[in-house]
Amino acid sequence: MNSRCAACKYLRRRCPPDCIFSSYFPSNDPQRFASVHRIYGASNIGKMLQQIPLHLRAEATESMYYEAQCRVADPVYGIVKTISLLNQEIHHAQSQLAKVQAQIAFYNAQVHGNNKIQNVELPSSNFNNSLANQGDAFPHPTLPLSIRPSWSM
Repeated sequence: MNSRCAACKYLRRRCPPDCIFSSYFPSNDPQRFASVHRIYGASNIGKMLQQIPLHLRAEATESMYYEAQCRVADPVYGIVKTISLLNQEIHHAQSQLAKVQAQIAFYNAQVHGNNKIQNVELPSSNFNNSLANQGDAFPHPTLPLSIRPSWSM
């Protein structure tokens, strides 16, 4: 191998033929190893790669690189900030989905249910208020005129 990998260049050492870093830190992207090294250290990166099966090492280095980039961008929270924001988005989407499903059930009960039912309400106001307190209140959907029940016009 004529060219040293980015790790060996960064560490200023000769790149052996069986270098554990060469497949994952190519010489054309030295910044990749530099950022991972800054967070984990070369020794720890090598130890982690040796403990991981060969077929998972590429994904592991991608993960280390992403985590290192997050840590450089936000030294306090790093990747935890991204995970937390994604969990909040999931929770918000699940809340909106639950509300829409309740509204669909309500409208289906009105459309397909007994026309004698006049005082049917959406689930408790606590349910609606808890969703409204999470940010944008989800608007009540309106049915197109073609499928609106005759009693609602």
